[in-house]
Amino acid sequence: MTGLWQVAGRSDLTFDDLVRLDFYYLENWSIWLDVTILFKTPFAVLSRRGAY
Repeated sequence: MTGLWQVAGRSDLTFDDLVRLDFYYLENWSIWLDVTILFKTPFAVLSRRGAY
């Protein structure tokens, strides 16, 4: 499973940032936003950025 905040910084983000990104996703959902998130997921996982 993945989401906007998982590819945008994961543990490096504050709770307020997480909520803001979730609302952004809900208000701006599109198939292309989902494709973008899916495309960025492997890079976020392999870079280990924000992973603790």
